[in-house]
Amino acid sequence: MPTASTDSSERDSLDVFWMQRALELADRAAALGEVPIGAVLIKDEQIIGEGWNSPIASHDPTAHAEIMAMRAAARQLGNYRLLDTTLYVTVEPCVMCAGALIHARVKEVIFGASEPKTGAVNSAFNLLTSPQHNHQILVRGGILAAAAAERLQAFFRSRR
Repeated sequence: MPTASTDSSERDSLDVFWMQRALELADRAAALGEVPIGAVLIKDEQIIGEGWNSPIASHDPTAHAEIMAMRAAARQLGNYRLLDTTLYVTVEPCVMCAGALIHARVKEVIFGASEPKTGAVNSAFNLLTSPQHNHQILVRGGILAAAAAERLQAFFRSRR
C-alpha cells in the first residue's frame, strides 16, 4: 500500500491508486445492473469505508456510492463525523451526496468524471466550497476521468 508524502508525484500516485479501487467498485455496481459509480473513504492511508451504487437492489434512493462509503466508515469509526478523511469517487457527487459530505465533515473529495447535468461540486452546482456552509471541503477532479466516463457511457449505451 502506498504511503503518505508531500511530494506531488507521490500524491498523484496515491490518487490513482485509490481511484482505481473506486473504479473496481463501480464495476461491481455495473455487474449488478446499477449505475457504475464507486467510492472509497480514506483515513490515515487506510480504507475505512467503501461503497458502490445500489439504490435499485436495496430499494433505497439514498444508496449512492458516496453514502454507502460514509455509512460504512461511520460504523467503523463509531462516529458520524468523518474528520480528516478523503473520499475518492468515480463521478462528481450529486446534491444529496454533497450535503451528506458536508454534514459528515469530510476533509477532501477527489472525483473522476464531471457530471454536467447534476454535479454538485463544480458542474451544475458548487456546494462543497460554498461559504454559506459552516464546513468547506477541498475538491479535486479529473483523476482517471476518462475511465470513469467510459464506464458510464458503456452502461447507458447498453440500456438503449
